[in-house]
Amino acid sequence: MLALLAVLAPTAQARAESVVERAARTGELVLAGSPDMPPLLSLDAQGQLQGYGVLVAGTIQAQLSAAVGRPLKLRFQPISDPAALGQSLAEGKVDLACGVPFSWERDMMLDYTLPIALSGLRLLSPAGRFDGSPAALAGRRIGVVANSLAETELRGMQPAAVVVGFPSLAAAFKALQAGQVQGVIGDTLLLANQARAAGAQGLALTPELPYERYAVACAVPENDSAFRNLANLAIAQLLQGYVDGQPEAVAAVDRWVGPSS
Repeated sequence: MLALLAVLAPTAQARAESVVERAARTGELVLAGSPDMPPLLSLDAQGQLQGYGVLVAGTIQAQLSAAVGRPLKLRFQPISDPAALGQSLAEGKVDLACGVPFSWERDMMLDYTLPIALSGLRLLSPAGRFDGSPAALAGRRIGVVANSLAETELRGMQPAAVVVGFPSLAAAFKALQAGQVQGVIGDTLLLANQARAAGAQGLALTPELPYERYAVACAVPENDSAFRNLANLAIAQLLQGYVDGQPEAVAAVDRWVGPSS
């Protein structure tokens, strides 16, 4: 118990200041994540951050600005490694990360907002190469983002697979195109976007039902209920507007994850 307290004490001290207090003091809200995850997060031709995760973070920024009574700047901190991202949130170095798959392991050190989407893990590979079963992955070189939910799931469901870790999903996809791996396991939405953006032909996502299904949400520092409540309110208002068919909300969401996106 004493050893556990010694490990947790520095983290608790690092985030003694709440997100609301820090935003009121600094005038900014810090969004973290990988800038190579379209349509959730990416950089446009001018180097400006864009994506569905940015849209959600912007609604949270507006809600928080109203709460603290001053305009806030949304500052982006690029962090591609999932483990480093979780640690930065836990230590209070960044304020939120939007587009994060839920996992029980991560929930031990962070909190999640209301879901902003539903997704799952699937395998992208040349059509006909795999039948979608875990058994077919044995002995095959399968690419994943290192330290991600996909890596954990792959090691659990098929220990005989040859797990090849990459710093990003884009890097894993390029390795697939180059024939360095035989398939890539990752988020369905992100994999589909990689293939579509590259104009890749002859690729398929398997199985029909994902290996693992999960909610996608924003991760926030643990036990900061004031900030999480504000974030949840912002997300609920955005999604309610979408469900109600409000033109502004529908256009904003459909730009990134709608039928023609």
